[in-house]
Amino acid sequence: QVQLDERGGGLVQPGGSLRLSCAASGSTRPIYHMGWYVQTRNDRELVASVTDGTSNYRDSVKGRFTVSVDLLKHTVDLQMNNLKPEDTGVYYCNARSPGYDFWGQGTQVTVSS
Repeated sequence: QVQLDERGGGLVQPGGSLRLSCAASGSTRPIYHMGWYVQTRNDRELVASVTDGTSNYRDSVKGRFTVSVDLLKHTVDLQMNNLKPEDTGVYYCNARSPGYDFWGQGTQVTVSS
């Protein structure tokens, strides 16, 4: 069973920065995708991810957030700069192996003055 250990999150003022980190352990299968998602009313939506070396970002974070993944070490970091109140939410780390989809427990990010 794969476990995802999330670090980071917290309260920050608009314009500030936060860094989220996630490490996956216990995987016996190759991980081809890691990323961060944010909980919305109905779903978890992609914030940023790397799949087989290709990065993908939601439009609202392009130019502000940077995702970095080490698929050999099974780690994914999300550097979030120039944070806005609309970035507030619970962020979840995700890792995928063929046929498997793993999620972290979630970490709260609050952007408020």
